[in-house]
Formats: sequence, structure tokens, C-alpha cells
Amino acid sequence: VQLQASGGGLVQAGGSLRLSCAASGRTYAMGWYRQAPGKQRELVAAVRSGGSTNYADSVKGRFTVSRDNAKNTVYLQMNSLKPEDTAVYYCAVGSRWPPRDYWGKGTLVTVSS
Repeated sequence: VQLQASGGGLVQAGGSLRLSCAASGRTYAMGWYRQAPGKQRELVAAVRSGGSTNYADSVKGRFTVSRDNAKNTVYLQMNSLKPEDTAVYYCAVGSRWPPRDYWGKGTLVTVSS
């Protein structure tokens, strides 16, 4: 499975960004991780093929993960962004939960204060 992610960039605090990640095949679980400088990679949000989701506590109420099964694409809508959301974001998919079998190249999200 190959992944193609897009949508990162620079945004001011309080702004929004939408990340997209298209997979070459259908998978059970799809999601997003992030890694900030000097920190470990962490799960941000993930969604199962049936639509159920999980979120990191730090993004609940601000981020929304969704998927389009017809397009094998997962999205991450990020609202009310904070400087601490600055990180490289990676999409991941797979048959396990949380998803971690296949990884996309990271996309940088920078939130300025």
C-alpha cells in the first residue's frame, strides 16, 4: 500500500488546515500521527472502516478525522490550531488498531503564535 499525503503548511494560531492522505488500496484502519521536535511520535486520530474514531486528548474538540472509503482517503480537519500542534504529521494505514502497517511521508504543519 502506498500513501500520498498533502495539506500541510504554515498557519497562524487559531487557524485551520486540512490534511489528506490517499491510499493505493482499502484498509481497515486509517489515521494520523505527529512528531514534534525532540518528542516521540504520537497518535493524533484514527478511524476504522466502519467509521468509529479515536482521538488524542490534546486534540479532542478541535480535530476531526474522517475517511472516504470510495477514494481510500483519510482526512484530518484541524481547527483552532495552537503552536503546540506544530509537528510533522504522518498518515498511517493498516489492518491493526491503531493503524501502523504502512506509513506516508510526513507533512509539516507549523502554527505560529
